[in-house]
Amino acid sequence: MATFTNQATLTYNGGTVNSNIVTGELVQVLTASKTAAAESYRTGDLVTYVVQLRSTGAAALTGLTVTDTLGTTNFPATGGTVQLTPLTYQAGTLRYFMNGVLQTAPAVTVLANGIRIEGVTVPAGGVSTLVYTARVNAFADPSAEGTIENTVTVTGGSLTEAVTAVETLPAATEPDLRITKVLEPVQVSDSGTLTYTFAIENYGGAAADAAAGITVTDRFDPILRGIAVTYNGDTWLPANYTYDTATGLFRTVPAAITVPAASTVQDPETGVWTVRPGTVTLQITGTI
Repeated sequence: MATFTNQATLTYNGGTVNSNIVTGELVQVLTASKTAAAESYRTGDLVTYVVQLRSTGAAALTGLTVTDTLGTTNFPATGGTVQLTPLTYQAGTLRYFMNGVLQTAPAVTVLANGIRIEGVTVPAGGVSTLVYTARVNAFADPSAEGTIENTVTVTGGSLTEAVTAVETLPAATEPDLRITKVLEPVQVSDSGTLTYTFAIENYGGAAADAAAGITVTDRFDPILRGIAVTYNGDTWLPANYTYDTATGLFRTVPAAITVPAASTVQDPETGVWTVRPGTVTLQITGTI
């Protein structure tokens, strides 16, 4: 709450006398809160934000303007003059509710450092809610230490000072695995040799260790005979997998495969982040 002071001056017969100083307090009738409908983010994710404006006043607050920084920061962080915005507003996603009733959405202006929503009204003693979605872009730090600190500011109308709310969303830290499979050669004759290569990538900020219990399962058709298995180029012991020569079912033992965490790097000129996944390779060769 803001305080204010006031002092009167009395002038008479060429003299001046000051009154005592009185102090008052401005009680803001509007409060704001901002919440992300997600616990963490990854690059490319869609994040929905909910902004609630609550009034305790006896009259409606009209003509309010709501601005959202969408996480904009200076680059580099120490005294940089370039601004990077890690969230991209998704056009047409704004929903506007007054005391829970859907209203016509106000205008949204996309700025270089966020968005501006104009013409917002908060009913007397009521709540207005703004819901909108933004996509996490390549300016968001994807490392385990990354965060998006998003500030919303409400101005205009009869407000005597701006009202703000902040939501901080952390980057996801759990493993994020993907697998690709390559066959060589693509064309093979009877009794020929086939090689299946599996690349397992981790785009997450944490390693997929034994606790992740990674298992790769594949049923080879045609069935392979006399298989040889390598893991990251080294011969893999049969204790790490099972293979049924009657059905062609191959399965790795849970936790035999672990994948290191991804690494991240930020371009020193553009500020764009790049994720370099941790990778392991499993290769299986046999004859048909």
